[in-house]
Amino acid sequence: MDLATLETKLLLALFLPGLLVIFFTRVTFHHIVGLTLTIALIAASVYAGYTHNWILYVADAASLTVGFWYATRMVKKARKHGKQEEG
Repeated sequence: MDLATLETKLLLALFLPGLLVIFFTRVTFHHIVGLTLTIALIAASVYAGYTHNWILYVADAASLTVGFWYATRMVKKARKHGKQEEG
């Protein structure tokens, strides 16, 4: 694998999993489901052979963590805002 390919995969691994968690959370309205769907996509990617470097695994994990943190915060804020409108 050449350096340009690794750099591209690393850049995508840093941002894409976190964005996918947020996207799936917005679609399903549940942050655990968003995380599970994203992990399933990453597992399929690893199984297909697109990810085969420990640096990419670490980048995926970091991005998942940040995305899950933000999605959890987003869901809590939405629930709090919804309860304030009701009562």
